[in-house]
Amino acid sequence: MEQIRSLSQLLEYAKKIGAEKGPKKISVAMAEEAGLLSAIEEARQAGFAEAVLVGNSDKIKAAADQAGINLANYEVIDERDEPAMGITAVSQVSSKKADIYMKGQIHTNNFLRAMLNKEVGLRKGKNTISHCYFHSVEGYDRIFFVADAAFNMYPDLAAKADITQNTVDLARAFGVAEPKVAVLAAVEVVNPDMQATLDASALTQMNRRGQIKNCIVDGPFALDNAVSEESAKTKGIVSPVAGKADVFIVPNIDAGNMLAKAIVYFSKNETAGLILGAAAPIVLTSRADSARAKLLSIAAAVTLSDFQK
Repeated sequence: MEQIRSLSQLLEYAKKIGAEKGPKKISVAMAEEAGLLSAIEEARQAGFAEAVLVGNSDKIKAAADQAGINLANYEVIDERDEPAMGITAVSQVSSKKADIYMKGQIHTNNFLRAMLNKEVGLRKGKNTISHCYFHSVEGYDRIFFVADAAFNMYPDLAAKADITQNTVDLARAFGVAEPKVAVLAAVEVVNPDMQATLDASALTQMNRRGQIKNCIVDGPFALDNAVSEESAKTKGIVSPVAGKADVFIVPNIDAGNMLAKAIVYFSKNETAGLILGAAAPIVLTSRADSARAKLLSIAAAVTLSDFQK
């Protein structure tokens, strides 16, 4: 598979999966909003997704009418209780009737509680579930993956190793054969007083020992020498990752959230996100996300689901 280098290219790849292998099925918890249904309808018309819509059927009908969508193309499951919407939607995925679990208007705590439910949820062993934002930024020849900026607040070393592996697996689904992973900190040298640099050094060693696979991990890196070859050269950093990173592993949610939002607001970009490390891809979009961002997240989930099969 050729490397996907932009989110427009990702969309085309998802369409190719749909054309060659048929659409993936999304199970949507509380699918009661017109903008969300528009993104799902666009994915359906593009041929790479179909959906089960869980929620109040009257509100789903009203939202579909507002968006000009014919519900005859969808399975609708009428559920009036919000926590039960999450359980019903996630059960479709854990029972293999659907491939992808997606958040609609449901509150995040109810959505995640269903995802983690011991009977019908999507937990995979003891693996850390994590979030990844992926961005195509004008002026760069590749997609950047940032983790974890939304889910794990202050991960320890073991969690960071899982987050790294989850993110590498997504990058590989996008055709990056051997992702280059920069573990970020404020500086590019190991400082015993800065935990982020110690974790970066340990993750690098874990990768060398085969504990984190199918990638090249190095760090600590400051952001400039992870993304700019010139900066790395000026600082005398010799590494296959220096200036060429695909994946950025951030020290904590504060740093990650600021980095992801800086990319969104300070550059010309396209951005989407997924939850990784569960038994199936999970689309956790925000109500503020555009229909395009939702469509791109669906395309990514379809691509990852196909890769995992």
